[in-house]
Amino acid sequence: MLGTASVAALAGWYRDNARDLPWRRPDFDAWGTLVSEIMLQQTQVSRVAVEIDRWLERWPTPADLADAPTHEVLRQWGTLGYPRRALRLQDAARAIVERHGGDVPRDVAALLALPGIGDYTARAVAVFHFGDRHPVVDTNVRRVIARAVHGQGEAGPTARRDLADVEALLPDAPADASVTSIALMELGALVCTARAPRCDACPIADACAWRAAGYPAYEGRRAPRQGTFAGSDRQARGTVLRALRAVDVPLAESELAPLWPDAAQLDRALASLAADGLVVRADGSARLPD
Repeated sequence: MLGTASVAALAGWYRDNARDLPWRRPDFDAWGTLVSEIMLQQTQVSRVAVEIDRWLERWPTPADLADAPTHEVLRQWGTLGYPRRALRLQDAARAIVERHGGDVPRDVAALLALPGIGDYTARAVAVFHFGDRHPVVDTNVRRVIARAVHGQGEAGPTARRDLADVEALLPDAPADASVTSIALMELGALVCTARAPRCDACPIADACAWRAAGYPAYEGRRAPRQGTFAGSDRQARGTVLRALRAVDVPLAESELAPLWPDAAQLDRALASLAADGLVVRADGSARLPD
C-alpha cells in the first residue's frame, strides 16, 4: 500500500530524474504552461519540446495569439496534428483577454470555463504552474494507480474514482502535492510504462500492489486500437491542410485533386475540414480561414 514514505520516495525520485523540458523551467509562465498542455494532449513530448519555444516567441501572451490571423496560427501549428486544437487555443486566448484582462486564471473553475479547456488541462495548469493542490489524472497516472494501488496490470475504463485515488495520495501541503502529481505522471511515462515496465527502477516498487500480487494481467476491456493512418480520412485532411499552409492564396479544388487518389474521400476531407472551421470553401476553391 502506498503510504507517506512511498509518496516521499516518489517525490525524491522525481527531483533526481525529471526530464529537462521547456515547460518545467522556472521562468515558464502560466500562458506557456497552458499552451504546452494543449499541445501535449495528442502529440509526443519530444515534438512539443521542439515547437513550444517557437510558438511562444511568436505569440508570447494570450493577447498576441488572440489578435493573430487564424491562417497564420494554423501554419505555425504545422505538423503537431489535430489542428482543431490550434483553433481552440486561439478561442481560449480571446476569452482570457476578454474575461481576465489577458492573464491566465488560476482557479480551476475559471479555467474550465474557457473554450476548449477540459478538466485535465484546467487542473494541470493550476497544479503544474500555480502549485495548487488538485488531483491531476492522465493515462500515465491512471496506469500507475491501477498497478500500485489496485494491483491491476492495466487501467480499465476511465472512472470517477480516478481523481479520488490520486487525491488520497496527495500530501496536505500544496507544494508537496504538486510535486507528487507530476511525479506520478513522470513515473508512468518513464518507468511504469504500458509495455516493459522497469520495476527494478521504480521508487515505489516495495509498496506496489501489482508487484505484490505477482503481476497479474488486466482482465477487463482494453481500449480499441486506433485505425491505420495510411489512406485514412485523417491523412486526406492532413494532405489538404499541408497544401493550403504552403500558399497564401486559395487553391482551386481541381488543383487539390491530384494530391489524393480518391475523389470522394478528398471531398469528404474538405467538407469535414470546413465543418471544423479549418478551411473555407467558396467558388470551387479552398483556403485557410482569415
